[in-house]
Amino acid sequence: MEILSLQNARVKGWAQLQEKKHRDKQNKYLIEGIHLVQEALLSGADIECIAYDYEQGIPFELRDLPDHSGVEWIGVTRAIIAKVSHTTTPQPVFAVVRKEKIAWSQLDRNKLVVVLDGLQDPGNVGTIIRSADASGAGGVILGKGCADLYNPKTLRSTMGSLFHLPVVEGDLTDILPQAREMGARLVTTSLDGQTTAFHYDFTGSCWIVIGSEGSGVSPEVAALVDDAIIIPMPGKAESLNAAMAASILMFEALRQREYSGC
Repeated sequence: MEILSLQNARVKGWAQLQEKKHRDKQNKYLIEGIHLVQEALLSGADIECIAYDYEQGIPFELRDLPDHSGVEWIGVTRAIIAKVSHTTTPQPVFAVVRKEKIAWSQLDRNKLVVVLDGLQDPGNVGTIIRSADASGAGGVILGKGCADLYNPKTLRSTMGSLFHLPVVEGDLTDILPQAREMGARLVTTSLDGQTTAFHYDFTGSCWIVIGSEGSGVSPEVAALVDDAIIIPMPGKAESLNAAMAASILMFEALRQREYSGC
């Protein structure tokens, strides 16, 4: 199938997915580039269609990947790709993916869970999802005020990790009390923490709460946290960004859980 007109109704619908209100309305989002489309295909994401530059044909990297029943492959013009893309130099392929609703109760509570409270920078949100994937975490929860999971910048920063582990959006004041009742221990970082991150026990059902870049964990969420710890910084840097701090904690948890005997 080919679509060659910029005025095509489907093209207009795809272009609208650059905006959150339309992503919410259509319950879909758009991913750009060969790598993200590869990851979506390999992970069995609910892909509606894959559009590619009809002059170049389907990218070589995608030709031998497992196809999904019901996925449309559509040849389009470069002008259409440019209209739909969020980048100034778009790659020759994009896909429209249906959102997957995941409940927090589906998370593996025997694994580490990362909770984001009001984290507004899409690059930080995406990087934390990528680090959570790399460190073997059980999932990531995005509370209110976080950057939109399906923002193009967030998606690019995940580098495909969005498709590798559960990512849940929800109200932390509702989720966290229930998680505590089910045995989860909530920990966050604080300059007033009395225990260092390298002496804290991250084993068992442990959830790491990461606050916003500017103001940290909100008072409502802080009231639910069990423990506050500090990352030692003997150098002269005043602070770490949220993604770096979260990554340090996740990999310390991995060390304790999998490599404590090394």
